[in-house]
Amino acid sequence: MHDATTTPAPAPAPVAAPGAPFGRCAAAMITPFSADGGTLDRAGAGRLATHLVDRGGCDALVVSGTTGESPTTTDAEKTALVATVAEAVGDRAAVVAGVGTADTAHTVALARAARGAGAHGLLVATPYYSRPPQEAIVHHLRTVADATDLPVMLYDNPVRTGEGTALTADSLRALAEHPRIVAVKDCSGDLLKAGLVLRETGLAVYAGSDELTLPLLALGAAGCVSTAANVAGPQVRGVIDAFAAGDTEGAARRHLALLPLVDALMNEVPGTVAVKALFRAAGLPGGPVRGPLLPAGEELTARLAGVLTDVLGGAEG
Repeated sequence: MHDATTTPAPAPAPVAAPGAPFGRCAAAMITPFSADGGTLDRAGAGRLATHLVDRGGCDALVVSGTTGESPTTTDAEKTALVATVAEAVGDRAAVVAGVGTADTAHTVALARAARGAGAHGLLVATPYYSRPPQEAIVHHLRTVADATDLPVMLYDNPVRTGEGTALTADSLRALAEHPRIVAVKDCSGDLLKAGLVLRETGLAVYAGSDELTLPLLALGAAGCVSTAANVAGPQVRGVIDAFAAGDTEGAARRHLALLPLVDALMNEVPGTVAVKALFRAAGLPGGPVRGPLLPAGEELTARLAGVLTDVLGGAEG
């Protein structure tokens, strides 16, 4: 039996930028835990959310996504996290709650709980493990979108959910007809599909992989949902702002300057592990990762810290 709970009605949604229903620079926020990993660190989550918005340049926060360790948090923790983050940032940023599971009824329950806890939007991954065909995936996503009045960002991440669950261009065209399905977080790496979606639908595309932020912006994407923004928010935001200002050379320079950090964060261990290692070294809220993930060792943490120092010292913006 699922333990999703609800709390009072959500806070007013922030005013979205034109063409960017969930802001332009969203952090894929980690989930802070207590020192032993046993409980949600609500105070730490509130402090981190405030930092990412007020000092990190983020105008949206995605909670309980991949970087937020959603497979290992309870439904009650997910709901409490939404409530905490929404209270911390108020109307200064959009709070998007990850609610995707492999079970349609469970996903609907999480969506309703997130809405009650104050979420401004929902991030819904394609269902994994049971390998539903595209028709069933579309039905699942429409069912979740029908369950609340919140806008929905689809999560296309076949590396996490299985290659067979990658949303096709035809499925995205069909889903774009739903009035509350307004965006897609694209971790597919398929620039052709992204371009077709941008050309043929009204969906806002958000880069879900930091190395693809600038290429997707060049195609007309709205912004990014960034793991790197946990530790380098102003630098991530600088790429977006430079491109929006027409400074394509400056955007490219900033983007290239970030790539060593993106490489370090994502390619040796999962991004959650790397970010939490950096937070631990800096004495910031985060706590340990939950199993099956394992924490980064001292040598890796030192390498990550060195790359971060170099990037923050050399990146513009």
